[in-house]
Amino acid sequence: MFEILRPGFLKLDRLWEERPMKRHYDVVIIGGGIHGLATAYYLAKNHGVEDIAVLEKNYIGFGGSGRNTAIVRANQRTRENVRLYDEGLKLWPDLTDELDFNLMFFNCGNLNLAHSEAALSSFRLSINTANFCGVKSELLDRESCKELIPALDVSDRPRLPILGGMYHPPGGVLRHDAVVWGLAKGASAHGASIQQGVGVSAIDTDAGHVTGVQTNKGPITCNKLAIMAGGYGAAVCAMLDIELPIHPLTIQAMVTQPLKPFLNHVISSGGYHIYANQTLKGEIACGAHMDPQVNYTTDATAWYFKHQAEAMVELLPCLERVRFLRIWAGLADMTPDMAPILEGNLEFDGLYLDCGWGYFGFKSGPVTGKYMAEYIAREERPDILGPFTLDRFLRNRYMGETATTMKYGHYD
Repeated sequence: MFEILRPGFLKLDRLWEERPMKRHYDVVIIGGGIHGLATAYYLAKNHGVEDIAVLEKNYIGFGGSGRNTAIVRANQRTRENVRLYDEGLKLWPDLTDELDFNLMFFNCGNLNLAHSEAALSSFRLSINTANFCGVKSELLDRESCKELIPALDVSDRPRLPILGGMYHPPGGVLRHDAVVWGLAKGASAHGASIQQGVGVSAIDTDAGHVTGVQTNKGPITCNKLAIMAGGYGAAVCAMLDIELPIHPLTIQAMVTQPLKPFLNHVISSGGYHIYANQTLKGEIACGAHMDPQVNYTTDATAWYFKHQAEAMVELLPCLERVRFLRIWAGLADMTPDMAPILEGNLEFDGLYLDCGWGYFGFKSGPVTGKYMAEYIAREERPDILGPFTLDRFLRNRYMGETATTMKYGHYD
């Protein structure tokens, strides 16, 4: 990725080629995150569409793709989601080989903790759905949770005692930067053009068809346009007066000082609104529930330091005197049912949308890119994307991923 030019040092090749920006492309993708890069990669590799530009206002991976805890799993609540995420989980090892790039996929398993009978009932529903779809997931009692993670406090001391857990062996973690770089490398190798520092200010249309975009580097015309801008997707769609039921909400995460390995699985708790895993460097990387206010800020707050510290010590008392080193924040593009909006030719011919992922954007990147590429190339919606239409909100056919509803930017 870097070039070292000093005498006596090795010159390293860049992972992706820097190509001059053209004034016309067959396909323009707005958003240089995991979804946009994966779509470009599969468009070029599987469908021979090489005349592609990926436009990123900042640098690739600037948004949610580089601001998450990199957890992947397929233990969602609905068959539609489980089917998609299960294929996504199985794709990571194959993608590592295809890209010839170490994505650092660690299949360590995911343990969700229950602190109430209601949570256990919810887990039973998710487990039955997963098992019905052929995805391994099982219900554990508190003693079995302790066997998986010996550092867990399963006594009655915590404010919310652990009653049991849902263990999902296929789950794991990846290195988010490696995923972005690997996909950029693969897309570029197949001919796609990655344009960093190119911000879109307007979208051009003519007679019901998208025709191009206006950017800070000049106009670009195109035959097809895909909006895959993560937390900023709804704002980009607003350029076309398309209003989406998406609220951008800040999610914060942080890492501790490096520790000796002790946390061998991803751990999460809905009761405490926390999830964590131990990185290869030994840090405990943890995240929390989203901020309730609708906003576009990625500022970190002291309140979450306090929340994370208290929650982690409740569950894992051995962390009591451990220090946090770093905190950051990203945007979650949340829909009312926590399921995405995947559309083609929406209001304008040649317009494709991939947005509204909320918590799940990183987990779904490559597999969604694979099928969105098929959608764009063949102009026929793949069956696996069928449930994720925008009109489900107009028909009150909300996905069953969550029982929450949105009201004035809050989830009740």
